Amino acid sequence: MKYEETNKATSTEVDAPSSESRRGFLKLAAISGAAVSVTKRGALANGEIGFWAKDLPDDKLIDMYRTILKIRWHERTQADKMLADPSYRGYNHFYAGQEAVATGVCAALRNDGPFEQIDLVYSSHRPSGHAIAKGVDIPTMVAEMDFRSTGMNGGYAAEMHISDPSVGFIGADGMIGPAPVIASGSAFAFRARESDQVAVVFAGDGNYAAPHFHSTLNNAKLLDLPLIYVCENNLYHQYAHYSYSCPHKDISDAAAAYGIPANVVDGQDVVQVYNAAKTAVDRARAGGGPTFIEAKTYRYYNHWGAPGAKEGELGAFGYDPLAITSFRPEREVRAWMQRDPVDISRKILIDWGILDEARAAEIETEVKQEIASAFEWAMQQPLCNPEDALKHVFAEGTVPARQFG
Repeated sequence: MKYEETNKATSTEVDAPSSESRRGFLKLAAISGAAVSVTKRGALANGEIGFWAKDLPDDKLIDMYRTILKIRWHERTQADKMLADPSYRGYNHFYAGQEAVATGVCAALRNDGPFEQIDLVYSSHRPSGHAIAKGVDIPTMVAEMDFRSTGMNGGYAAEMHISDPSVGFIGADGMIGPAPVIASGSAFAFRARESDQVAVVFAGDGNYAAPHFHSTLNNAKLLDLPLIYVCENNLYHQYAHYSYSCPHKDISDAAAAYGIPANVVDGQDVVQVYNAAKTAVDRARAGGGPTFIEAKTYRYYNHWGAPGAKEGELGAFGYDPLAITSFRPEREVRAWMQRDPVDISRKILIDWGILDEARAAEIETEVKQEIASAFEWAMQQPLCNPEDALKHVFAEGTVPARQFG
């Protein structure tokens, strides 16, 4: 099934505005209610969204571009390590291709300050993109994914359970399903404490078929929780198209059935994602309850690891033994890569006069070096000892009882 067949959303194709006119252009677009992409490729979103990106300072927009590049080059560098370095023990469910989703959402959150004030993010699969966008320390995350004792979680978490509460990244749960329920628990705590914090959960299209999906949305609406559910619909859960387990073309229809505001956005366009996330965050902070955002996106690698990929090349086009057959047409993968989040973000900044081609290239070079240095540092760190597995099994001391009110 082609992507276009799964999404009947409005599409308006426009030329991008210049820097001087971007705010006026976006205000006009917001008034008209058009779903617009600032690239020359058509948008794939529906409904009216606030064009909050018009108010972002240039340094914030550049920072979002950097974040997209950090995720991309982390994924590419790790994939190359898995393909070329027999001593490398790390692994990942790669996030490449979906960078604009995590970046746009996390850019709308409160990421700095005391733990009692920052917003919290929960992940399930493909957590590296969510973690980087939330602001984790990349070198220690890289070390963690290779089971190094100085890693973010002491080498215990690897990829599937990385966590950094200091920046509000509570972590990945390693299973399909539970993350939304856990995130709704934090949202309930915020409401009980009368905090204006927001909880965000990132989950894939495969989560729709889990009971956690429906119980989370039901309770979030009943209790008006400050929860933002971000469904990253990359069309496939593991090796099957989502249409095999979901009767909806837009999964957001299921959320709308619970009375929850639901948006479908172009997950390749960081500006569209940010706009929708900013609207949802403002609503949640004001006590308006949950929001469901479905980001139409695509992953460039296969479900897990780097089978079918080649060192130095982006994406996986070859045989994946875990899939038994080649489950995704190469033509489909390459078509999605024509709407690349990195290219779209770069074009936005250039069209708005924020960067020129030369400076954009310099930033990418800087990011590549930053990621290369992170891997170089991580590979020099000590590995975990087998006996370390006996640590942190039992809690010590007492936990005082407490209650709200």
